[in-house]
Amino acid sequence: METNDNIVKLAERAAQLPQKPGVYQMYDKAGKIIYIGKAKNLKRRVGSYFRAEHTSVKTAKMVKNVARFEFIITETELDALILEADMIRTVK
Repeated sequence: METNDNIVKLAERAAQLPQKPGVYQMYDKAGKIIYIGKAKNLKRRVGSYFRAEHTSVKTAKMVKNVARFEFIITETELDALILEADMIRTVK
């Protein structure tokens, strides 16, 4: 199934992320941003989306629709928080 293959590819890419703070954006097949989040540890946070079953129906649905993700490394967790807020404001 295409969705499972894509999730495996996304999990492999997430495993290569740095263990640094930053912001990540999840995109659907059309290239639309469907989620923006921040992380203390990008590798751990982004990877968590593609490793386990989700108890939240909303999160499970979002993960099924992720075609790709991008990320920006920041110096600190506070920088990630500020950047996330700015990006959310810009997208909406």
